[in-house]
Amino acid sequence: MPSAHKGIIWNHDSYLKAMVGPETQSQQKELQNYANGEWVDISGDDGEEVINPATGDSLGTVPFSDSADVDATVKQAQEAFKSWQSTPVEQRIQPLFRFKTLLEEHQEEIAEQLVAEHGKTRGEAMGELRRGIENVEVACGMPLMMQAGNLNHAAPQIDESANRESLGVFTAITPFNFPGMIPLWFLPYAVATGNSFILKPSEQAPLTAQFLFELIDEAGFPDGIVNLVHGSVETVNTLLEHPGIAGVSFVGSTPVAEHIYETASAHGKRVQAQGGAKNHAVVTENADIEYAAEKVFSAACACSGERCLALDIAVVEEAVYDEFAEAVVEQAENAVVGHGLDDETTIGPLITAEHEQNVRNAMQTGIEEGAEVLYDGRDVDVDGYDGNFLGPVVFGDVTTDMDIQQDEIFGPVLGLIPASDFDEAIETVNSTRFGNAASLFTDSGHKANRFKHEVEAGNLGVNVGTVAPMAFFHFGGRKASFFGDLHAQAEDMVQFYTDKTIYIERWPNQ
Repeated sequence: MPSAHKGIIWNHDSYLKAMVGPETQSQQKELQNYANGEWVDISGDDGEEVINPATGDSLGTVPFSDSADVDATVKQAQEAFKSWQSTPVEQRIQPLFRFKTLLEEHQEEIAEQLVAEHGKTRGEAMGELRRGIENVEVACGMPLMMQAGNLNHAAPQIDESANRESLGVFTAITPFNFPGMIPLWFLPYAVATGNSFILKPSEQAPLTAQFLFELIDEAGFPDGIVNLVHGSVETVNTLLEHPGIAGVSFVGSTPVAEHIYETASAHGKRVQAQGGAKNHAVVTENADIEYAAEKVFSAACACSGERCLALDIAVVEEAVYDEFAEAVVEQAENAVVGHGLDDETTIGPLITAEHEQNVRNAMQTGIEEGAEVLYDGRDVDVDGYDGNFLGPVVFGDVTTDMDIQQDEIFGPVLGLIPASDFDEAIETVNSTRFGNAASLFTDSGHKANRFKHEVEAGNLGVNVGTVAPMAFFHFGGRKASFFGDLHAQAEDMVQFYTDKTIYIERWPNQ
């Protein structure tokens, strides 16, 4: 039976006022795990503070789960799975319907909390949550999505069918940059297909996940089906190696994605690991230049550039290079760096002071490599706040051998590369080791068709800035941007979370 609502950990109205208002919290909060339908204290000795990147204020403390915490949660999830896997799919999706409604009712509150711990703007946070809710909506269609097909008279007197079966306990290890959306790439599909689930959110932005699980607690999932485990490296490695985990989903940097993939697969688990990116836009001579500049700059600097779909390199045909560069600089000049809850803000702070310094170092590398600085926003000053603020930097005359063209920066940086023709532009796009996304801005159907077939990336867009697939399509990725064979969202998730049993029957005449 579904568990009763056990009450929220703290009052969110007062909590949010404490986080986003001019005064800091008078009392620090320590996060808890959510396991077997209960909020439980974390027994690990380590942890860290969660810091508001715009103000530097502490939002609370996240302890790190040790192996005992993980083991207890996995075993409880395994036990819950025994009855959940045979629960009719129509019943399994009912808590998801309630969860969707709760997400929509509390969307603005969650968005404000997301802004407080991440720094993105209110509009970006609301859009992120809408994308997450769309995945819950898609997973509610599981009665149709789990159907696997059958064939009568497959052989003489034989009918054959394929039946999807759930597999056990799955975990997802999710990043700081989309703490509301990315957990919902996985959680709804895992439970709707009959599995139990453990989320390990980023320790840098765990409060949004905490809020999501307060709503999960209210939605009425059976105890042990949906679980939350906070932690860091030790927690992750314990999950990767635990014999009770059937599969692992991950979104983050490429080095960590490789580690996740190698470690989990070596321990016999299914793995999907989304890695880093270096996404390119191609701007042709017959593109709408003003439109392209607006979309490319927005895609490069939205969420402060901290996203795997950032278009941080634009390859521009030489005939329109100067015009495009001028239009992009105008976009940079009009950008407003500030607190994410200020309505005029278009670029919020970076997640940590350490990451801000890393981005500044990458910008300095670009200067030392000889790229032309077309716009320099590094000295931005945000009145009233002492956070990790960094304005956009636009580089011109970038070349393919520069680090700023090859390496993921994860900050508000845009580099422009001139191309003599479309062939050179395609070659430049494919020169990166990553293959997450690419966009083309053009008025040429012929070039669009070539782009679709020749570019080596999993998410492609034509006259689209941010190539973010809808929830009913999978999120692509190739080369060093993805490790595995089944991606996040939609039908790929159904395949990842289930296996097909082939059932062959013959009833000879008696």
